[in-house]
Amino acid sequence: MQILGLMVEGMSMRSITRITGASLNTVAKLLRDGGEAADAHHHENLRDVRAAHVECDELWSFVYSKAANVERAKAAPEAAGDVWTFTALDAASKLILSYLVGPRDGVAARDFMEDLRGRVLGRPQISTDGLAAYTEAVDDAFGSTAHFAQLVKLYGSDGSCIGSEKVTVRGAPNIQRVSTSYVERCNLTIRMGLRRYARQTNAFSKRLENHCRSLCLYFYWYNWCRPHSAVRTKWNNRITPAMAAGLADRPATLEQLVDMIDARAPKPNRPKTYKRRVSN
Repeated sequence: MQILGLMVEGMSMRSITRITGASLNTVAKLLRDGGEAADAHHHENLRDVRAAHVECDELWSFVYSKAANVERAKAAPEAAGDVWTFTALDAASKLILSYLVGPRDGVAARDFMEDLRGRVLGRPQISTDGLAAYTEAVDDAFGSTAHFAQLVKLYGSDGSCIGSEKVTVRGAPNIQRVSTSYVERCNLTIRMGLRRYARQTNAFSKRLENHCRSLCLYFYWYNWCRPHSAVRTKWNNRITPAMAAGLADRPATLEQLVDMIDARAPKPNRPKTYKRRVSN
């Protein structure tokens, strides 16, 4: 449990081995098992959320090397290069509703929106940035069952952002509520909490599978375990995003995640035993 705690608090794998004395293989196996268990928990339990305002954004990172350096990188795996993490945030509870790792294109945007559609109830208002792929993706996944608007950033001749424009795409969204501020702040939290997202370091992911597993593990911690400072009860007590969304009545723990890992572990195949026949 200590190793999992260090992972979600932003420690690199080799730092964890130095602090705990565990081998790198042990840490890597726990990342694999913990990430897969957290992903299964998210898929099964984060359903039927009543989210009135959903904000979506993309977070850049890379695996093994940046896209511009893949050609001259030695032994680069097939998935090497830039990867984007799509995230959808409930503005009220700060719950991460859906996430997807992939290229920043129309196929990934459509898969992301289809997953989001299966997790929210009612007719939410969706706010995104100006990525053109969202227009068709939201239309395919939600149709007329969502209000959709985009916050399009405007850039000057020198490439600096000089303002933004709110554009209604579908339905009748509340223009004053069109924003991506919460999800962009959440992306900053992800970048600060996951060592793999830290810029100008060598802690980036070397394999796409481990990159995804670390995200799954972190989102379990973010949604279910850690109280959010911006979400409070009427008694001024901080609660987790899952509690604010009505999915839980108390914070989860990493010990529960360890129990889920144990439950998913295959049972050992014990060899059959035969009684020895003794002839008289």
